[in-house]
Amino acid sequence: MAEFSLEELEAAAALVYPHMQASPLLRWPLLDSRLGCEAWVKHENHNPTGAFKVRGGLVYLQRLQEREPDCPGVVTATRGNHGQSIALAARLVGLRAVVVVPEGNSESKNRAMEALGCELVVHGRDFDVAVEHSLHLEQEQGLHRIPSFHADLVCGVGSYALEMFRAQPTLERVYVSIGLGSGICGVISARDALGLNTEVIGVVSSEATCYQQSLAAGECVSTASANTLADGMAVRVPNPEALAMMQGSVSRIVAVTDDEVKAAMSHYFEDTHNIAEGAGAAALAAALSEREDNAGRKLGLVLTGGNVDSVLYQQVLP
Repeated sequence: MAEFSLEELEAAAALVYPHMQASPLLRWPLLDSRLGCEAWVKHENHNPTGAFKVRGGLVYLQRLQEREPDCPGVVTATRGNHGQSIALAARLVGLRAVVVVPEGNSESKNRAMEALGCELVVHGRDFDVAVEHSLHLEQEQGLHRIPSFHADLVCGVGSYALEMFRAQPTLERVYVSIGLGSGICGVISARDALGLNTEVIGVVSSEATCYQQSLAAGECVSTASANTLADGMAVRVPNPEALAMMQGSVSRIVAVTDDEVKAAMSHYFEDTHNIAEGAGAAALAAALSEREDNAGRKLGLVLTGGNVDSVLYQQVLP
């Protein structure tokens, strides 16, 4: 998959904005002090589903309706934010949506998806097994299967990167968490389409390092497990198209521990009074791990979402 032109990104953005506003890009003095630099936070936790994924779902489902007006319904696999995105967009266009989640998935995210009108199916030990079951349901029920990485999804979520770079085109570095890769690929596409030189740094969990290993190896490397509290980054099997977009475009990929993520979630609340889920706080965790090198720089931090279970969040706060 090639990167997208500015015209392609703007066409996708035009499908997003009738249904949501641009998210805030804010600077917080306490966070600046903690990081020792100027930091701008892209608050995707303020979106209608509490995460950046909603942008991709809106674009994908509207374009699907144009391509396949007789589509009987859709099926997808998720840990939560992608599923909420698809459920909301499917309701908007009047399509049945079946969402497969793994066992032990976030109860709050499950409830949110069902409240948006999807049919929730719980299957498998982790995200990648849930993906396999979505393939089975696609065949069994004749549904259109929506992957977690697709050109329409990348173009849709790329709208947040356009907003960020147009508001602050002199960002020196942007830290963004990596799940299956649509978010960081949207950032890469927007940066390059606008002709900027901003360094893009990916962030993974130390318990789910498939993309870090894959970027180092130059080919897709799967891991045996992805057991992290940051469920948005709990991926074992990388997407080859996402990896191809990252190669040569991502400066590096930083791995952060669950303890570092929990500390960053707490910092966001203490310094900005914002709730961040694990994947949402990962960019801050990575920037803090590189605090010395970031001194005096101008950073962008993508707070990708705020959908965290209350039990976990109570454990995180001091």
